[in-house]
Amino acid sequence: MPVRKTITTVLQDGFILVFNLDKLDVVRTAQALLTAGIRNMEVTCRIRRPLEKIERLKKELPDFITGCASLIDSPSLLNRYNASHKDDPLPTVAQAVDAGADYIVSAVNFRQETYEQFAAKAGIIPGCGSANEIVAQFSLGANLCKLFPAKQLGGPGFVKAVDPAIHKQISIVPTGGTNPDNMPQYIDAGVLVLGGSFTLIENDLLQRIIEEQDYDLLARQLKKVKTLIDDCRAAKWPSIDMRSAALADIAQVTGRDFHL
Repeated sequence: MPVRKTITTVLQDGFILVFNLDKLDVVRTAQALLTAGIRNMEVTCRIRRPLEKIERLKKELPDFITGCASLIDSPSLLNRYNASHKDDPLPTVAQAVDAGADYIVSAVNFRQETYEQFAAKAGIIPGCGSANEIVAQFSLGANLCKLFPAKQLGGPGFVKAVDPAIHKQISIVPTGGTNPDNMPQYIDAGVLVLGGSFTLIENDLLQRIIEEQDYDLLARQLKKVKTLIDDCRAAKWPSIDMRSAALADIAQVTGRDFHL
C-alpha cells in the first residue's frame, strides 16, 4: 500500500486498534473494525507469530491497512532476545515490511538507517517519551509520533503542554491508558489519532466477546469508540470532515506535517 494512502487512512480513522489478544481471530477482528468504520489495525509483536497474522490479513483483506507494532529496532537487543526465544523470535523491521506491514510501530525510537531504508515503503510511527524524542524522530522522517506509555507520561496534560512548545507541527498519537473519558481531552489538546487496545471495552463484554467469539458485539463496541472520536474531532475542527478528508486538507486545517 502506498505510504500516502496508509497515513491518510489512519488519519481519517482517527484510531489505531492494538491487536494484542491471541484468543481473538485477527481477520474477524479486522472485519469487525471495518463494520465499525475503521480500516486499519496494528498487530503487536507481543502476541505469538505476528508475521503469520499480518500475512493472513494481507491475503484475505488486501485493502485493509495493517501495521506491525512493538518492533525492537536494535540489532544487538533483538539478537539477544531471539537467542533465548528461538521458538517464537521477534521479527526485524525488514521482516515486518516483507510480510506486508503497511506501517511499522515501536514503543521506542527507530534508527536513522530504518528511515533511510523503509520511509518510502511503509508508514513509520516511532514510540517517544519526551519532547526531544518527538522532535528527533520527526526530523528523521516519522509520519506520526506515538506517545507511549501515554498515561504514565502525563496523559492529555503532556500533549497540552508539549504540543504548543513544538509549534503544533507534529501529530502525536497517545497510546497506553487511553479511554472514553480522556479521549475527548486528548483531541481537545490537538490529537488527531489515538491508539488503544481491547481494554477500551468493558471487561465483562470483552470476556463475552472472547468466550463466544462474538465479532458482531465487538463491532458494536468499536463503533462506540469510532463515533466518540469522530464527534470530538468534528467539534475541534468543524470546517473539515476528518472521516473522508484528503491528506493535504487535514494538513492545512490542523497545521500538521506528515512528511508526505
